[in-house]
Amino acid sequence: MAEAVPFKITQADRIPAQRYYDEGFYKAEVENLWPHVWQMACRLEMIPEVGDWVEYSNLGKSVIVVRTKDGVKAFHNACRHRGVPLNDGAGTGNCKGKGFICPFHGWRWNMDGENTFVYGKHLFTENQLDTDDLALRPCRVEVAGGCAFINHDDNAPSLADSLGPVLKALDAHGMSNLRSEWWFGTVLPANWKVAMEAFMEGYHVMRTHPQLQRTAPALYNSMYGYDTGGIGVPIDPGMSVRDNIVAQMQHLELLSEGMAGMVHAKELEIMRPLVDAEFPDDPQQAVMMFFGMINDQVHKQLSAKGEPVPDLNVAAVNDPVNAVEFLFPHYFLLPMFSCMSSYRIRPLGPESCLFELWSLAPFAPGEEPPVPMEMTMLPYDSQDFPPIPRQDYSNIPIQQLGMHATGFDFMRLSFEKEGLISNYQRIIDGYLGGADPAKLAAATKTLQGNFDGGFFDYDF
Repeated sequence: MAEAVPFKITQADRIPAQRYYDEGFYKAEVENLWPHVWQMACRLEMIPEVGDWVEYSNLGKSVIVVRTKDGVKAFHNACRHRGVPLNDGAGTGNCKGKGFICPFHGWRWNMDGENTFVYGKHLFTENQLDTDDLALRPCRVEVAGGCAFINHDDNAPSLADSLGPVLKALDAHGMSNLRSEWWFGTVLPANWKVAMEAFMEGYHVMRTHPQLQRTAPALYNSMYGYDTGGIGVPIDPGMSVRDNIVAQMQHLELLSEGMAGMVHAKELEIMRPLVDAEFPDDPQQAVMMFFGMINDQVHKQLSAKGEPVPDLNVAAVNDPVNAVEFLFPHYFLLPMFSCMSSYRIRPLGPESCLFELWSLAPFAPGEEPPVPMEMTMLPYDSQDFPPIPRQDYSNIPIQQLGMHATGFDFMRLSFEKEGLISNYQRIIDGYLGGADPAKLAAATKTLQGNFDGGFFDYDF
């Protein structure tokens, strides 16, 4: 049954400001969006052994994700006796020995959710101890891309049906073989959607990340217009091929400094000598050749060390991905070569959210770094964040304040470059309005490759 959507989007290029702070709209999301979507719950390297588990919580709902002998399972985190969470305050652990033990009265469950001990069984009637009724309640869980995803809705479309071919494309670029090097988190004084939308277009680079545009002005000006006042000059026909290649290399160095996993230090070591290769006289052909050489050499040299790196040129042709890929509703992957950065955003209230970042890279078996089992929490203005997210964090809190400004009724979006913001927001409206899950899943597939993209029409 269709429900009224507060502050519904009626013009695709205008997003009502109240959606970013209104208590009623936030409550509608809590009740009608989050219980029905696939949420990235944990990275699989956190639960490598049978019995290893991780707690994932969001908006008051807690789930335990555990690796069993039959694969990854998930259970709603509540003792079947009196509802006490079974993790006893810990975020990770191993239940292979004693199982999950309720800290209140000592009842126990094994990794498969089966009850194994009730203290003073004789004190309870038989129907209270029915085996099936006493088992932990399972939560839907699916594994993809080196992560476990959970969904509270038993009737929602599958993860693959919900996200579509983006999972296959990212996996062709090695997503499932990556390991986390570090995991940072921060609390931002902003609505979770404000935080996400900072990473849904590159239109902000000129002002927010000027170091990137100054290094490669032709790249950004060609995307956003030479005559619009952007930093730097358009393509100079007199600029040598070598200067073009050097500029690209400097840009990659800044991405590595600014985002870690997006361009990894070990990739930089491989690509630096390639600057001195022989290139064709046409600058555009030369730059394309340079990136093809990087893909080839990163694949060959890291694979020779035993690292699981796919043929990146084949992946680029057969399964192209954007520099930012959004997995609705709250997870981002930023692929470039063999490594990736990733983001996860969780709402903490109408005007607060938890923002997490990972640096992901492939490693040879036995050479993996220690797995970060909990995030390193930092203030959002900490100098310990890489430069690029630090620059973004300088905008997000003040943008949230601007949402309350008198006369600011809506965000006005570019029909050509900010479509992803409108598209995912209107899919949220579909969830809030009770649209057909199959239609919502079909709409979600349009978000693949939509970074810096246009608008889509949806029939809900």
